[in-house]
Amino acid sequence: MAERTSSGLLTMMLEPTPAVAMTLPGEVREKLAELELELSEGVDPSLQIDNRIQASSQAVLPGSKHNKSRAANTRDERFRSDLHTEAVQAALAKYKERKMPMPSKRRSVLVQSSVEACTPPDTSSASEDEGSLRRQGRLATSTPYQGHGHPAVEHWFNRVIQGSSTSSSASSTSSHPGGRSVTTTTTTTNNPTAHAALNANAAATALADLMAHTQLDNHSAPPDVTGLSERSSLHADWPQVASVRGITRGYNNHSSVMETADGCEWRGEGSLGLMDGVPVNSRVSSKIQQLLNTLKRPKRPPLREFFVDDFEELLDVQQPDPNQPKPEGQQMSPLEGEPLGLVNKWPPSLPAALQRWGTTQPKSPCLTGLDNAGKPVYTLTYGKLWTRSQKLAYTLLNKLSTRNEPLLMPGDRVALVFPNNDPVMFMVAFYGCLLAELVPVPIEVPLTRKDAGSQQIGFLLGSCGVTLALTTDACQKGLPKAQTGEVATFKGWPRLLWFVTDGKHVVKPPKDWHPPIREASNDIAYIEYKTSKEGSTMGITVSNAAMLAQCHALTQACGYTEAETITNVLDFKREAGLWHGVLTSVMNRMHVISIPYSLMKVNPLSWIQKVHTYKARVAVVKSRDMHWSLLAQRDQRDISLSSLRMLIVADGANPWSISSCDAFLNVFQARGLRPEVICPCASSSEAMTVAIRRPPEMGVPPPGKAVLSMGGLSHSVIRVDTEEKLSVLTVQDVGQVMPGAVVCVVRVEGTPYLCHTDEVGEICVSSGSTGVAYYGLPGMTKNVFETIPIMSSGVPISDRPFTRTSLLGFVGPDSLVFVVGKMDGLMVVSGRRHNADDVVATALAVEPMKFVYRGRIAVFSVSVLHDERIVVVAEQRPDASEEDSFQWMSRVLQAIDSIHQVGVYCLALVPANTLPKAPLGGIHISETKQRFLEGALHPCNVLMCPHTCVTNLPKPRQKQPEVGPASMIVGNLVAGKRIAQASGRDVGQLEDNDQARKFLYIQDVLQWRAQATPDHPLFLVLNAKGTVASTASCLQLHKRAERVAAALMGRLNTGDHVALVYPPGIDLIATFYGCLYAGCVPVTVRPPHPQNLATTLPTVKMIVEVSKSVCILTTQAIMKLLKSKEAAAAVDIKSWPMVLDTDDLPRKKSPQMYKPPTPEMLAYLDFSVSTTGILAGVKMSHAATSALCRSIKLQCELYPSRQIAICLDPYCGLGFALWCLCSVYSGHQSILVPPLELETNASLWLAAVSQYKVRVTFCSYSVMEMCTKGLGSQTEALRLRNVNLSCVRTCMVVAEERPRIALTQSFSKIFKDLGLSPRAVSTTFGCRVNVAICLQPNRLGKLAEQGTAGPDPSTVYVDMRALRHDRVRLVERGSPHSLPLMESGKILPGVKVIIANTETKGPLGDSHLGEIWVSSPHNATGYYTVFGEEALHADHFNTKLSFGDTQSVWARTGYLGFLRRTELTDASGERHDALYVVGSLDETLELRGMRYHPIDIETSVIRSHKSIAECAVFTWTNLLVVVVELEGSEQEALDLVALVTNVVLEEHYLIVGVVVVVDPGVIPINSRGEKQRMHLRDGFLADQLDPIYVAYNM
Repeated sequence: MAERTSSGLLTMMLEPTPAVAMTLPGEVREKLAELELELSEGVDPSLQIDNRIQASSQAVLPGSKHNKSRAANTRDERFRSDLHTEAVQAALAKYKERKMPMPSKRRSVLVQSSVEACTPPDTSSASEDEGSLRRQGRLATSTPYQGHGHPAVEHWFNRVIQGSSTSSSASSTSSHPGGRSVTTTTTTTNNPTAHAALNANAAATALADLMAHTQLDNHSAPPDVTGLSERSSLHADWPQVASVRGITRGYNNHSSVMETADGCEWRGEGSLGLMDGVPVNSRVSSKIQQLLNTLKRPKRPPLREFFVDDFEELLDVQQPDPNQPKPEGQQMSPLEGEPLGLVNKWPPSLPAALQRWGTTQPKSPCLTGLDNAGKPVYTLTYGKLWTRSQKLAYTLLNKLSTRNEPLLMPGDRVALVFPNNDPVMFMVAFYGCLLAELVPVPIEVPLTRKDAGSQQIGFLLGSCGVTLALTTDACQKGLPKAQTGEVATFKGWPRLLWFVTDGKHVVKPPKDWHPPIREASNDIAYIEYKTSKEGSTMGITVSNAAMLAQCHALTQACGYTEAETITNVLDFKREAGLWHGVLTSVMNRMHVISIPYSLMKVNPLSWIQKVHTYKARVAVVKSRDMHWSLLAQRDQRDISLSSLRMLIVADGANPWSISSCDAFLNVFQARGLRPEVICPCASSSEAMTVAIRRPPEMGVPPPGKAVLSMGGLSHSVIRVDTEEKLSVLTVQDVGQVMPGAVVCVVRVEGTPYLCHTDEVGEICVSSGSTGVAYYGLPGMTKNVFETIPIMSSGVPISDRPFTRTSLLGFVGPDSLVFVVGKMDGLMVVSGRRHNADDVVATALAVEPMKFVYRGRIAVFSVSVLHDERIVVVAEQRPDASEEDSFQWMSRVLQAIDSIHQVGVYCLALVPANTLPKAPLGGIHISETKQRFLEGALHPCNVLMCPHTCVTNLPKPRQKQPEVGPASMIVGNLVAGKRIAQASGRDVGQLEDNDQARKFLYIQDVLQWRAQATPDHPLFLVLNAKGTVASTASCLQLHKRAERVAAALMGRLNTGDHVALVYPPGIDLIATFYGCLYAGCVPVTVRPPHPQNLATTLPTVKMIVEVSKSVCILTTQAIMKLLKSKEAAAAVDIKSWPMVLDTDDLPRKKSPQMYKPPTPEMLAYLDFSVSTTGILAGVKMSHAATSALCRSIKLQCELYPSRQIAICLDPYCGLGFALWCLCSVYSGHQSILVPPLELETNASLWLAAVSQYKVRVTFCSYSVMEMCTKGLGSQTEALRLRNVNLSCVRTCMVVAEERPRIALTQSFSKIFKDLGLSPRAVSTTFGCRVNVAICLQPNRLGKLAEQGTAGPDPSTVYVDMRALRHDRVRLVERGSPHSLPLMESGKILPGVKVIIANTETKGPLGDSHLGEIWVSSPHNATGYYTVFGEEALHADHFNTKLSFGDTQSVWARTGYLGFLRRTELTDASGERHDALYVVGSLDETLELRGMRYHPIDIETSVIRSHKSIAECAVFTWTNLLVVVVELEGSEQEALDLVALVTNVVLEEHYLIVGVVVVVDPGVIPINSRGEKQRMHLRDGFLADQLDPIYVAYNM
């Protein structure tokens, strides 16, 4: 066992002093090192073999290291704590065959760093002597994976599946470079509960085996893409990624979709205009119009209704099981303790008792303190205690002052900060405060500024108004100091003065000063702290009268007599340690031997040795102290416990204590321990001692045991064990009710009705000796300290208030009290109650135990999706291998499932010694839970099982048979819904002095401009420095185009396709027009990225091939690149078509211009890769090109005197049109800013806008993101450089997606300081079939000067749950499940839009979500080719409605959206129809019969943890896969698994199947800044992501 201790765990050898070295043999000390962490809490629950299962024989598991090391142990076999318990063995046997996919981890995450590196050495208790206790840091880093080259990579799917992935990439040939063999394990896909135990052999079974065992369902099992293959370049085999990863990634684009522009008015659906067809403002004044609008606004439910969560309708609420056991007994009657007896000469108060003994028996010993070697350091006599506490009282009241005012007045609260090994100083301080009538508040010594729960203690001190802390000299020196040398202020603590109570600081009072000794009153005597289940700290006030009554009751119940000796192992600052060892002992002039925690850790037998040495009559211990002594007792021959008349077990209420008691008795009976001496008791901070088993001389009934059915207990019903041997709980009684008290048991929830006799409830006590209140919390005080139990008839049982004890139990035969759990550990899952302690016990019974530390397991519940979910967190030993731990975890899940019939939601293992500690050992549960929920636990292994335990998901939606067309129309009419259609202004009726209209072809417009305004500047290109790189006037552009045409005409035929591979600039524009002059069809292609040829060149090659280009025009530099050695590695460079460079063309005029015979002829091809990874080229005819330019010119009011700035890629879509076509058509000057230049100079675009006073500018989301990320903190510097954006009327974001509200809002907010108007930013929408459907300019020109600008883009809030059902339900901002959507811009002139049902192709009403169909003269005429999916797209360009208007021809955009008529009218008095784009149809996920948009799930995920930089989701065989980019240390990777699962369940009612954590930048993004989810999916399936961690939530 020694070899284990040294590997990565804090060994506990506390430089043994010679005395210890003598008392403990070396082997035992070695064992103790191991015990340090194993047992720093409570008893070892696996002792509850006897407790949980009354089993006759236990099989010994041979070969475990534990057994070997303890082979010589002579203890009775029945109490061996590392034996398999039969129940768990039996439970696990059922699961033998099932297997489970093991999570995979990157190597770097596996090598745990030395614990020392990341955690301070464990000084696990605040109460040790800080100075002398420094452990030797014998630490060695562990090396996981000796002998395992790899974590077992299960490819538990057959290779065929990969072939069927929709990817068109060539990457699915082999997912394992170098043909590594694939280890497999079996899985049963059709049984989600199939938790499995992976054993070593299974990992090696062959593929054939796998196929034999796997029951393949209708969908095959998901693949494990976890092979840690050599990191292949991310984009290696994905030729169709059209992405230059030059564009820096932005991460906050979805940071918070929920925030919306303040004051953004909600615009709902108006009914049809009252005065249709008449410009409204000509008839009515605006005030009346406003009133009409208000009246027309649809009646929406008042806000409060939205906050009544209608969850019940949705969730599958579990019906109670009709067969569940119900209580059948009669109503219990309250149980009264024996009356408090009258005692002669009983002092009127505790200070009076101290005065009496201090003056009459000054030599009598009161308290003996021990050092870490067990030697008595100091014995405090009653005389000394009396004089020293008098001195302190006098000093506190008279010698401390501020500004001549005494610092303290009677009744003030004072903090007592004393370490656990200095009981003497504590006792003096405590009684000093009582004598001075000050209120002591004992707390733990804060060791570091970040102690678990320390902040809460600070809140308690603050709320009690504590200004002074008493402490010892040694302790004060050990506290963390600020730079000034004073004690540091701890987080959340008030400012404290520290006063050292050692002798030299206190003053002897004058002869005539006497402390006031009064009768016990109801004034506060002291305040004891208590930490609640949620982690908040409360102060429980105890009055002088209650303190006296508690002493009286304990004296009577325990039969204490004067001058008895008592050994106290408990914390003397609170609870039983304080009541017995500090208060009652003084009342009876007893002698207390106080055993510090630090001594117990070095020598667990110390308390027994002291009982023997001092012939103590009473010992006060916890069950863990009994357990520890068992493990160290074998070499102690000469101990006798025959002097004990009472062994008080303070945590007798703990269900595990029975096994400790039995085991202890079994071993020590031979040493004089009498069975009847063991006296368990039950207590709580609020009610003090509730019940205690009386010592044998009082003639009490024999102790009782109950073997209870766990199933019954989970329904709060007591059923004595049935034949089901597996799940039983054995509990012992905690004796009789305290003298003078009345006890009853009430229902836990709701009205406190009395329970039945066979029902478990909360025990309540009414007596004079309970706490009085929670300090400063009157509401909670009323609930807990002033409960009035009620009989079933509704009558209160008495007028005395009762105090709730937070103990769950019942009253058994012979009026014995039984406790089965605590409220703090109660977890109510699906209506059944489970006790955290019981679950811990089950986990610890799972063999083999060599993976986790026994005492270091935390079990708690978290609320997810309206129910509690159980979480188990354990500390893993550093030498446990990945597979072993995983196997242990799977078995724990099965054991808990079998024995408790409850699923575990999450099981996490953390590195040794990293869980937050409670002051005296043990785990700080609430802090652990807090860290889990905040994602700060940093586990090294996680297993989530949401599929088995989340059983209340909404029922999957069943698709209803479609209703017919006629009933649809009638239904819409009856419901008053319009058919959702809208159109832009009619182009024909718009008169403008548009000279360009008379030309049919864009190239003719250029020739005309070259003659009419030869020197008019058209283009100006900026470089990264912000200086002009090149310009072109009308004539210059025309001349350059002519040269290109001349070069082409000799070589090519008319109609040939030509690829233009240029960087953004005037060359690209000139060659485009040159091609048109020559009658060729240009295809613009983004040039390959020289640093990333392997990824970008295949895309160029593919476009050139797919577009059937016969020639490539480019620059000399790119031409070299295309034929370079590096290029040859990526593509076959011999197969390029003819490549011409246009850098030095001869100045010769082409013979004559080509005139197309008809405007329907093809003008150019527009190629782009969709987000789903499909490369699609669309055909644009000359007629469509001219119509597009005219429409944009009308919408944006462009004319020659204008300047617009464009920061877009010029290769496809609207970016291409604005860059190459619009300036030539409208004659305005375009300032061109290549987006790539922003990488070197983020402020380039905004500086240009400011310098040229541009009123209209266009950008993309990636540009906007670069500006918000790169310039967010630099607005001040930009202002100093005179960047001023107040000139901007409209800044349009060109996009083919749902508007990113969060990004546009943060952009507006950041640059508001530079004068950007909040109304300026708006969006556009286009797609493959029509590159410009919506543009939202704020009205410019004459109307703008008159101040009647067009409407701002309106934002609506829709119910996300309705959206999943393709319904649009408007809600108020801020209501639950609301999703803000911004309209995508104003529909362009000449464009008609209708919303159609994706399946029936019928028209929809405006409260439905459907596909956006568009009809316009500038629609593209068709796909030139769709690479990959030709058949699917045949009907995209000419499709007709199935009913309604069945004649019009529409193009399907492939995007889902809806139309809403807004309340607003634009300047011409027209009503404004807003189009809202929700997302791409191809991207949507069909899950549980509902339609989800990936962006919504991703937004939730990104919000869930600060280290998630980006997220993408996709489905794979009905599993939802979430990929998150981790921007932080790899330690945090596993924290994300639970948080991601929680948030998706809570907000979307979906169970995440796989969580993949990857590095930043892995999620591929295209040039428009959109995520390429399908590429990511292909990369995941082909195992190319090199994930940090992959978790399967099975």
